[in-house]
Amino acid sequence: MLKLKGVFTAIVTPFKSGKPDLEALKKIVKFQIEGGVSGLVPCGSTGEAATLSPEEYLAVIKTVVAAAKGKVPVVPGVGTNSTEKSVEMVKKVSALGVDGLLAIVPYYNKPTQEGMTVHFSELAKATRLPVILYNIPGRTGVNMLPATALGLRAKFSNIVGIKEASGSLDQVSEIINGADKDFIVMSGDDSLTLPMMSVGAKGVISVAANVAPAETARMCELFLDGDISGAAELHHRLFPLVKALFCETNPIPVKYAASLLGLCSCEPRLPLTPLSQARRAGLKAELIKAGILN
Repeated sequence: MLKLKGVFTAIVTPFKSGKPDLEALKKIVKFQIEGGVSGLVPCGSTGEAATLSPEEYLAVIKTVVAAAKGKVPVVPGVGTNSTEKSVEMVKKVSALGVDGLLAIVPYYNKPTQEGMTVHFSELAKATRLPVILYNIPGRTGVNMLPATALGLRAKFSNIVGIKEASGSLDQVSEIINGADKDFIVMSGDDSLTLPMMSVGAKGVISVAANVAPAETARMCELFLDGDISGAAELHHRLFPLVKALFCETNPIPVKYAASLLGLCSCEPRLPLTPLSQARRAGLKAELIKAGILN
């Protein structure tokens, strides 16, 4: 059973000369596990899944599963803006030894709430694995309402949680108020992880943990253990870094930060381009201030 709490890192997909760098990916997985994260999420938005070929996509997931060696669960992103393609992905990925699936609200076509319900119903029926809904209106152009998420949970026991990146604590509260105790809300915004946990979220699917896995994991651990002031102290220490990691479109800044730590190159895939020179010194300074980089 998937234990959904703490920090699940939405890991970057490293590239080298335009191709996925699978050796660097193994290094990233090792760094994450040594940092104490609770799980790994390859091929999400941070992993630039939308630009991966089907072969690259499967190779990245297989590499992460093999490198993780069962030490932490692996929960890949499987969503597209086509229900038929998403169902096909769900079936293929479910056979790769993963522990769950993260499925984004279809982007660009802006489905209605009814369309979302039918879409996720088809995904849930296509697998026995736990499915985590992913609501991120800033990327998709449409917001999944709490009633839609709760309705899906009521119909499908394998829809086990939601990554909430709407930015609305009201929405998080409404989901938690209406859900059964086994339906888990995870923050989808690093800067809002602590506030969301204060109203009942159990952790975060994190971008910042790519470069600060131990610190992000510790913040969640402290909160879940009841040390609210300790968690708040870490939140405030990491907050300027978190904001800097989103100074340009994710994952551009976090890839540059990862390159400074020697984890991979800073290369994203077009249409994304490397972090602008004007932003680099500021991000490096925040890594140093947060104690992540010497």
